[in-house]
Amino acid sequence: MKIDQVKLLSNLFEINPLDAQKEILESGIDFSGIYQELEMSSRYVDTHMDISLGDIPVNLHSHSFYEIIYVLSNSGTQYLAGTKRYLLQRGDIIIIPPGIGHKPLFPSELAEPYKRIALWVSNEFIESTSLLLPSYTPQFKEQIFLLRTSGTPYEYIGNYFQQGLKEAHDKKSCWQISLCGNTMLLLVACIRAFTDSKKQLLKSEKPELLDDVVSYIESHLDEKISLTDIAQRFYVSESTIGQTFQKKMHVSFYHYVTQRRLIAAKSMMLKENSLDELSEKVGFKDYSTFYRAFKKEFGISPKEYRNFIAEGQSNLI
Repeated sequence: MKIDQVKLLSNLFEINPLDAQKEILESGIDFSGIYQELEMSSRYVDTHMDISLGDIPVNLHSHSFYEIIYVLSNSGTQYLAGTKRYLLQRGDIIIIPPGIGHKPLFPSELAEPYKRIALWVSNEFIESTSLLLPSYTPQFKEQIFLLRTSGTPYEYIGNYFQQGLKEAHDKKSCWQISLCGNTMLLLVACIRAFTDSKKQLLKSEKPELLDDVVSYIESHLDEKISLTDIAQRFYVSESTIGQTFQKKMHVSFYHYVTQRRLIAAKSMMLKENSLDELSEKVGFKDYSTFYRAFKKEFGISPKEYRNFIAEGQSNLI
């Protein structure tokens, strides 16, 4: 999907999420990759409300910015972040650094709509914060941060998400400055919660076949991965593996492997001089195969994406 199409669709969600989702379903177009290459519309912080009914599966994706999710409902949705799954409930906070693969896993029937506030924070904002307060460098810069606030002294953090959403909606004078200041307070609150010995962190779900396979794929991306080998390794049939991925991930086994490899490639873009070598390191047999997969999944070529990320990084210099 093209970036401008995704941006347009994200604007629809911000205005009226349920109406936008209805239009998507009626269009008959595959929007499962809607979150693949979203861009921030501002330099530092964006925020918006998202509501999902579970009818549109979301592909595994990653971002070039930090995504902070505040859950507003008890929908029964699980969340795959990295290689672990978490059952979400109202008041949960998830902070996902750039380059980490993630996606919601909807049950066959939602208890209620999956409703959340999404806060997108640029690398530039986080790096600037770290320079201002070097001794308070956020704990979540290189790892997934998961916090349960319901029934804890940190329930108040939800007020910062609501206030940021109001600022972005009202757009009063100097609202961008207010939104940035509010985000600073939110991050400080999260850091305090993270360092609290009595904090409640989300515990991952008990590992199942899906989790074991996902972990294996993640640690063997540079090797040949086949459905036959995976089935033999975990002592199940190939059809069991295939059905598990279709039911819970809404993609085929091989498509999931490709998604994981592409997300790994994205996170390595600025560390590797040669795209040919990079493609081999994440398991593609040659650059042309990597190029086609990347372009199909993200709507832009690997080189275009690397230039896009490099341009954003240059703003930090």
